[in-house]
Amino acid sequence: MTGRSALITGVAGQDGSLLADMLLAEGWRVVGVSRRKSVADGLDHLVGARRQAGFLLEVGDITDAGFVHRMAATHRPDRWFNLAAMSHVGQSFREPVATFEVNAASVVTQLDALRLHSAHTRFYQASTSELFGTTPCPETGFTEDSPFHPRSPYGVAKLAAYWAVVNAREAWGMHASNGILFNHSSVRRGPDFATRKITRTVAAIVAGDADAVRMGDLSAFRDEGHAEDHMAAARAMLDADTPGDWVVATGTGATIQQMLEHVCARVGLDARAVYTPDPALLRPSEVPRLLGDPTRARETLGWAPRRDWRDVLDEMLRFDLDQRGVGDTFRA
Repeated sequence: MTGRSALITGVAGQDGSLLADMLLAEGWRVVGVSRRKSVADGLDHLVGARRQAGFLLEVGDITDAGFVHRMAATHRPDRWFNLAAMSHVGQSFREPVATFEVNAASVVTQLDALRLHSAHTRFYQASTSELFGTTPCPETGFTEDSPFHPRSPYGVAKLAAYWAVVNAREAWGMHASNGILFNHSSVRRGPDFATRKITRTVAAIVAGDADAVRMGDLSAFRDEGHAEDHMAAARAMLDADTPGDWVVATGTGATIQQMLEHVCARVGLDARAVYTPDPALLRPSEVPRLLGDPTRARETLGWAPRRDWRDVLDEMLRFDLDQRGVGDTFRA
């Protein structure tokens, strides 16, 4: 295979699979890295129909240094997108050490492997708005210059990875960039994330397969965008002549309660009647407000989000209703 090449860790996830689709559609050669799975959910369309279109699956664990170095030396891609992560904030409190190994130590390994074997490769790190944590959120949203104060093992690990990327850029001259991603979803979002849990459960209630949406605290405010838009920003960062760090956000958002109310209104339900608080889903500490200011990305990358939180929720709800055969209940 010839032409431009990209390696994507976490290719079986929401962001990785969407990015792979985008690149393959443009003729890129894509190497997708994923841990071994007994069920290939999320990979079927890539490993099957797309194999001849330039997709190669490499099965391995990014916490294995030997494997990572072998990937860098073997493929020497033009672009390396690190999207693999232990991505559930709540779970990180239960597995803090494993979270750090995946979300921080593996990033150092990847950067070192590229430095030694493929210095021309441009590297993208999927960072997170959880870096800001309990820093008071400005009225207009967090920027790249806002101070960090993570409040979860997930955020702490991601902050270590963030600085590892900055150090690789400054010490080794690598084209390495951080995308400080705010919340983003799609129909490929996992069911244990708040937005997806809302749309899937509400669809199940409409179909008569569930009776309540069981969640923890609904007061948290989140800047929620579409995963495809966020992956377009990631691509723009590695296309830029100069690497850097960028906030990727919509600049708008809502509380989880408002999101639940929006989804319920689309199918004629009363959010108060279907919500059941579940103390078991509360986190030891919560980040109250995450709003991003994407001005730098707009001005230096030419990037802007095409969809906001309402658009994302509507897309997921329509999909989930259709999956249960009750798509006609959606109210535009």
